[in-house]
Amino acid sequence: MFRLEKIFQQDDHFFINITIFIKSFSIFLSIYIFSILEFNSIFDLFNYDIYKKSKYFNLSVYFPFFYLIFVFVFRIMKKRYVVHFLSFLINDIIPLLVTLPFILYIFFILKIDFNININNLYLLIFIIFNLFIVRKFFDNFYNNLMNDNRIQRNIMLVGSIEAIQKILKEKKDGINIYKCCLIMDDKSSTLEEARMSIKIPVFTEETEMRLILEYHELGQIWILDDQEKSLVNYFIDLVVKFSVDIIIVNLKDKLKNKSKLLHDNLINNKYTYSNYQTSKFYGLSLFIKLILDKIFTILFLLLLFPVFILAIILILIEDGFPIFTLEESAGWDGRRFNVYKLRIFKNFKIDKKKIINEEDQEYLKIGKLIRKLHIDEIPQFYNILKGEMSIVGPRPHVVKDDLIYAKVFKQFLKRNKTIPGLTGWAQVNGFRGKRPSNNNMKKRMEYDLWYMNNWNIWLDLYIILKTFYKMFTGPKK
Repeated sequence: MFRLEKIFQQDDHFFINITIFIKSFSIFLSIYIFSILEFNSIFDLFNYDIYKKSKYFNLSVYFPFFYLIFVFVFRIMKKRYVVHFLSFLINDIIPLLVTLPFILYIFFILKIDFNININNLYLLIFIIFNLFIVRKFFDNFYNNLMNDNRIQRNIMLVGSIEAIQKILKEKKDGINIYKCCLIMDDKSSTLEEARMSIKIPVFTEETEMRLILEYHELGQIWILDDQEKSLVNYFIDLVVKFSVDIIIVNLKDKLKNKSKLLHDNLINNKYTYSNYQTSKFYGLSLFIKLILDKIFTILFLLLLFPVFILAIILILIEDGFPIFTLEESAGWDGRRFNVYKLRIFKNFKIDKKKIINEEDQEYLKIGKLIRKLHIDEIPQFYNILKGEMSIVGPRPHVVKDDLIYAKVFKQFLKRNKTIPGLTGWAQVNGFRGKRPSNNNMKKRMEYDLWYMNNWNIWLDLYIILKTFYKMFTGPKK
């Protein structure tokens, strides 16, 4: 529903930031609780006057705020969440110990009275204990997300047999799952040799790449760089047109420093890497986009519900069931899903999963009006609630059309590097409608790729507003 695997696809930055804010709040909560329980009972926990009159009131304001700042300033792990006690000491306790003398200095400058006694030590221990509890909670939560395969990164390894064997034998980050691999089959015995020695599915350049990506639900391709540059370039040319993130892993330079925990930009704590081609749709920005999708969907459904029910009644009166049709379309990373639409053609024993050719069908009496007013698209809000679509994104095409246009335009499948949308940048610029010309489809693709390269939340909001105006103007031919 919230595409957690995509939010975590690039790194753990979003998750780390959430933990930091919650830990800062836990410090405030610890001081608040201690300020009341120091001389009162647990039944006074909600007595705000006691807290406000206590000597810890100013401390509860300044301490969490500056702790938050120092955590962001001194943190070492910005992209990778590490479940380790040393990580707790470095990322949580050290900022706490830096904040403490700084706060005392601030109190001295501002002439804020604060008597130091043994109870302050108890408070510090109480804060550290609560930070540890919060840390253990997030450690367990993160591990559960990985163990339940909710945030996994499904990866295809691409390179020589030796390189693939090398990385498979080494300890990997728990979030990374090696689903399959791709090798160059330059000898008749190479493929059989690889399948005997490598314990994941092995493919060659002769295999239909799109089927591999879809079947294994891949999100990343790792090109293992351990040989000459020409072989790396060969593999890049082979996979660059597909709708997954491409990362080049440098196996030639292994990290020699023993303190691997302190390094953030490493694959499996060992190898440097570079992002050759990655999606902008991940982390906090994607999370906000998905939240807004759910909010706008509920609002639009409430607004359009009377029209939707009326359309259903008219379809039933004129032609009975079925009310909906399904179109099998290509979604994020090329994964197939069913797009829901209201039926606008007369019922001739329609197979719900069969692609309907409009020229072979006869419209319902109400069908053309439903299509003209885009009422047939309302059921796609259900796709949005399921997390298969977004309010804004490249419009999904049926799988057959995707395959046809992918042969015409080399970059066409890159449109699938994000979640498809109910409306998009191409549509609000006039490029929409069924069965477009090749020139029109090329323009759609260019507008969709521009949107993906320049995406932000404000652009989505602008497209939503512009869609209302464009709904009543005709598409470009």
